[in-house]
This record gives sequence, C-alpha cells and structure tokens, in this order.
Amino acid sequence: MVGSLFIVAAPSGAGKTSLVNALVANHNDIKLSISHTTRQPRDGEENGLDYHFVSQDQFGLMRDAGDFLESATVFDNSYGTSTDAVMNQLQQGFDVILEIDWQGAQQVRHNHPAATSIFILPPSKIALEQRLRGRGQDDDETIARRMRDAESEMSHYVEFDYLIINDDFDEALVNLTAIIMAKRHSLEVKKQAHVGLLTELLA
Repeated sequence: MVGSLFIVAAPSGAGKTSLVNALVANHNDIKLSISHTTRQPRDGEENGLDYHFVSQDQFGLMRDAGDFLESATVFDNSYGTSTDAVMNQLQQGFDVILEIDWQGAQQVRHNHPAATSIFILPPSKIALEQRLRGRGQDDDETIARRMRDAESEMSHYVEFDYLIINDDFDEALVNLTAIIMAKRHSLEVKKQAHVGLLTELLA
C-alpha cells in the first residue's frame, strides 16, 4: 500500500517541530522528510539525520534538474525537499511528513495534489512571543522580526485542509494523530489497501 503525504506548517514558536517529532517517535510507519540545505550545520546536527548539507552549487544543480518537490531561500540559505526521497518512502508504504512553510506548501500542493495539509497556530500572540523568548536564543530585535514573520505566515492558514490550535501540547498531539489516522481510513486509501476484499464482498 502506498503511503500518504502530509504537509505541516506553522509560524516559528507554535510548536510544530515538537509535535511532529513526538508523532514520529510514537509511530514507526510515519517518516519525517529530511530536507537538503546550504546552511552550515549547527552544533549537534548530523548530515543525513537532521539535514542533507550541500553546497550552493550542488543545490543549484539539483534545483535546475527539477529534483525538488519544493524549495525556497530563507535568510540567504536554500532549502529543498527531494522528490525521489519522498516518493521512495511513500512507495514503501510509509506516511511522510513535510515540515515546511506556506510557500513550500503551495509548491507541494501543485506538484502532489493528493497531499494533506495541516496548519498549527499558537493560542495567542502573547503565548507565541513567550515561547520565542523562552528559547533564550534571540535578542529583542530578532524576536520582533520573528513576530512580524509569524503574522505574515499565519495569514495563510486558510490555504490548509486542517487547523490545530496548540494550546495544550498533549491535546494538540492527539489532534494531529487523529488527522493522520483519519486519512488512513479514507475511502481512497482503503480502496487501495483492500482491493481483494472489496472485490470478494461485491462479487
């Protein structure tokens, strides 16, 4: 059975990465797509595990060859999702999650219309700012920029199939899991998985 492709997007600080990591940790049949990037590895990051780290020239060659399902440049660094890598995992029966922004989501919907898209929102602007400050990584100017970027990002929630408000983490994780499970029980997926049974029952 071919797996399903899911897009998960959110503004920085909404808890997207924590939710996706928890989901993947609880389900061996769900894979998180590993992006290619031209940025330098951060402390503790491993090539092939966190990202596929490539040069700008390598990235450009892949992009020009049409190797990416989606790609974007953010703060002078390029990011892209390998079409072949995603399709290989789907063909093996894994559900695949793309953790990308709204622009990447638009590209994926164009290239893979069957993808299911999920947007995650914080419970308030105050909570979002508190979460960004709680990381202890950014100065006031960077926080202000991230908040402006978040407002722009959040305006695109209407383009997605599902919306999750991440107020309580455990509840948000239950809701995210429920969307994945509902897709697995959709008519299109079940028809594919049980062709023999359906043929027998209706013979």
